[in-house]
Amino acid sequence: MATTTIKISASPDQVWKLIGGFNSLPDWLPHIPSSELSQGGRVRHLATLDGNVIEERLEIFNDKERYYTYSIMEAPFPVTNYQATIRVRETFDSNTSLVEWSGSFTSVGISDEEAINLFHGLYRGGLESLQQAFLD
Repeated sequence: MATTTIKISASPDQVWKLIGGFNSLPDWLPHIPSSELSQGGRVRHLATLDGNVIEERLEIFNDKERYYTYSIMEAPFPVTNYQATIRVRETFDSNTSLVEWSGSFTSVGISDEEAINLFHGLYRGGLESLQQAFLD
């Protein structure tokens, strides 16, 4: 399992407005330039900058508690049984949010440590891009 958390200088509602849509990754994640929904909005087809395709299924969406959970159906990652959650939490300061991105998976062809490091890096980079979106 890999988990990354970052503090964002914006209210939880502002952050969720940007990242809470299942089709919103291109709005804040630079290495995902496009996302297309299918199956009534339950499946997203992501294109990466290097031409790979990632297909993910929305498993749980909770607008009130500001989180969603998704699974990977198809991706160039050395893992199976991948499931992740993106969550926006409140802090004691109403103008600050804590955003957590966590995922569980089974590594295939690499060590568990290598898989954890891979996703920790992806989550960290993504959350740093999200943080930057509120600084610009």
